[in-house]
Amino acid sequence: MSKKEFIPQELPINIHLDIKIYELLSKASGRLGELKGFAKTIPNQDILINSLLLQEAKDSNAIENIITTHDELFLAQIDESKITKNAKEVQNYELALKLGIRLIKKENLLRNKHILEIQKRLERNYAGFRTQSGTMLKNPATGEIKHIPPQHKDDILRLMNNLESYINEDLDNFDPLIKLAIIHYQFETIHPFYDGNGRVGRILNILYLVFKERLDTPILYLSAYIIKHKDKYYHLLEQVSKNAAWNEWIVYILQGIEKTSIATIQRIKDIDKAMKDAAEVLQNNADKIYSKDLIEALFFYPYTKIEFLEKKLKISRQSASKYLKTCEKLTLLECIKIGRNKYFINVRLFKILSNPLI
Repeated sequence: MSKKEFIPQELPINIHLDIKIYELLSKASGRLGELKGFAKTIPNQDILINSLLLQEAKDSNAIENIITTHDELFLAQIDESKITKNAKEVQNYELALKLGIRLIKKENLLRNKHILEIQKRLERNYAGFRTQSGTMLKNPATGEIKHIPPQHKDDILRLMNNLESYINEDLDNFDPLIKLAIIHYQFETIHPFYDGNGRVGRILNILYLVFKERLDTPILYLSAYIIKHKDKYYHLLEQVSKNAAWNEWIVYILQGIEKTSIATIQRIKDIDKAMKDAAEVLQNNADKIYSKDLIEALFFYPYTKIEFLEKKLKISRQSASKYLKTCEKLTLLECIKIGRNKYFINVRLFKILSNPLI
């Protein structure tokens, strides 16, 4: 039997939540609140955002089989001439997410026009919402058609306008974390774009948490959790469409928020400890060059180079070179040469960020 187009119903929808949902909601909300509070203890929020967002961009692209190494990504952060094609895709994701954060903070709304801008930045095209039929999702291994999203442009626009209303208005009494699960399902099922739906959908997750003030900064990302439970993710999305299995899907998302919050708190603690240890080493062994700004510059990216430190600290090239060589002697940094260029790797930060989040 041939598979038919699936058109999801408009939101809000009537869902009877199991008691288990409320228990998980309490846990997920608590951990997310803990993460929000703990993040404030790090003075320079850009260090956190850079570190965590890059990992998310890597993981989210990996879900779409765009694979990059940490070396590729970390080097691309500090030297544009070293960007590979896949690293560029990861950078586009990072820039699209940062654009989304700026847009919602400016307008205090999360509108379709913002979603369109994010997709345009991500994919570097102006295709907008789908207007042609023929889009279908297949199992890449077998070629089996798994999902045929709405085909007519009027249905796509109607459903996206409805989703916009659901995101911005109080159309039901569900907690924002439960609404996040509903919004993510709805967006992925509508599949409004020709390309980039999965990545845009995962960007919407973090934008929604910031929009609803569950977080101040974009530091919780579910892609690592989805990668670890990828088959279950797609199975549960399908089960909502087939059998209205909302409870199982919401459980999955709440557990993801809880586990990712715990893992992110630990990662922030690891970065904070590494920064404090580096500060102590410099204070005890090279007090003349120590400054809070130097420590923050060394932890801004895992890779650095003389020109970056020169610009960041507004010092001479000679001083920047001296600082980096001193840090290398104290084993805070490791110098490598690629072609004619020298790069300095923050070994501890590299190790922290190279480990899987979950």
